[in-house]
Parts: sequence; C-alpha cells; structure tokens
Amino acid sequence: MERPMIGVLPLYDKNKESYWMLPGYMKGIEDAGGIPIMLPLTSDIEIITKIANRFDGFLFTGGHDVNPKIYGENVEDICGEMCNERDDMETTLFKHVVDLDKPAFGICRGIQLFNALLGGTLYQDIPTQLRSEVEHNQAPPFTKPVHNVYIEKGNPLYHIIQTESLKVNSYHHQGIKKLSEQLLSIAEAEDGLIEAVIMPQKKFILAVQWHPEFNYKLDDYNFRLFKEFVTSCEK
Repeated sequence: MERPMIGVLPLYDKNKESYWMLPGYMKGIEDAGGIPIMLPLTSDIEIITKIANRFDGFLFTGGHDVNPKIYGENVEDICGEMCNERDDMETTLFKHVVDLDKPAFGICRGIQLFNALLGGTLYQDIPTQLRSEVEHNQAPPFTKPVHNVYIEKGNPLYHIIQTESLKVNSYHHQGIKKLSEQLLSIAEAEDGLIEAVIMPQKKFILAVQWHPEFNYKLDDYNFRLFKEFVTSCEK
C-alpha cells in the first residue's frame, strides 16, 4: 500500500523568524509508515484549501498558547506566548479537515486547539486556575513519564493501546477547562484534567495532551498512537 502523505504543522521561533521542527514528530510518522512533510505558515485561503485536499492527514503539533479570543475570553497576564500566524492557519485548515473528514492527530497545543475551535474553553494557566498537585509542566528530560492517565476500558483509546492506565510525560501549562460538545473525553489525569479526546463520527480526529513524539521509541503505547494515525491516513 502506498505510504500516506501527512502534513505537519510547523513550530515557529519569533526571535529567529524561522520555522522549525522537533524530529520526533517527523520520525514518529515515518517509523509508523507515513511520509511527513512540514507545512508552511500561510493565511492564503487558496493555498490552505489545496493543502487540505492534497494531503492524506495532518499532525497538529505542540507549541504556542492558543489565543483566548478563539474561545471568547480576554488574554490574561497568566497566558503565555501566542502565535497569531499559527492560530490563523490552523483555524482555517482544521475546518477543512473536519469538512473533508481527513485524519488529524493533535499533540499538546493540538488538543487545546481542537477543543477551542469546536466551542470549548481552556485554562489559561493550570497552576493559577486549577491548582493541581499533578506535575503537568515537567523539567527535562521530556522522555521521562511523570503522571498517570486513566482510560475507560472499551473506549476508542483503550482499543488502540489496550491498557486502562498509562504513565505519560507532561509539558504544558494550559489545558481543557470546558470540553467541546463535539468532542469526547477518552483519558483523564489523576486530577481530572482531560488528557485525550476524539471527535466522534469522524474517521480519525484524536488528540492527546502529553508528548508521544519524545518517547514513542521507548514506549510502545505511544508508538501505537502514531501507527493508528498513519493507518487511518492510508487511502
């Protein structure tokens, strides 16, 4: 079977005015059988439309905070660095992905973006607004798992990884506050924070709060996420 072509949303360094990429995003797709291609950041509707139609699936990467204006809130001082270029492109691209029923895998910022674009809200800063004792924003090395997530037996994530609990790495200060009515929670942390979602009725729209790109080579559960995503992209 022909390897699927998967568009990977770029990371952006404002100071260097450059796109960049963590190798785990690309290698995770490649090792799972796909061909990863880093996309440009653009607001050109024609280009985004062609990208949406041409690629077999999309990986929405981690990175900047989602602008609270997307989910109807003012930007508080506790919010981190944002990137309007990413917000603009990813908003348009995600709408196309949903309409075309193309597979999409969201990681960290990705789960937050999906939720915000579909009508949910976010904690702008977990330490301030949730006051959890769970270590959500760990120090390096990011391959080290630091807290558990719990998966109800029989749900779609359990079907993929075949376990009811998973110890994950965690590198974020924002997270889902109010879940979109269009999403289903499929994993939670010990403090109740949502750690994974799917968009039911779609071919494959799944997102996780942790970072499988850092440790998929060390943890087969995380590799299965990449594998299931890539398999869903095959024509």
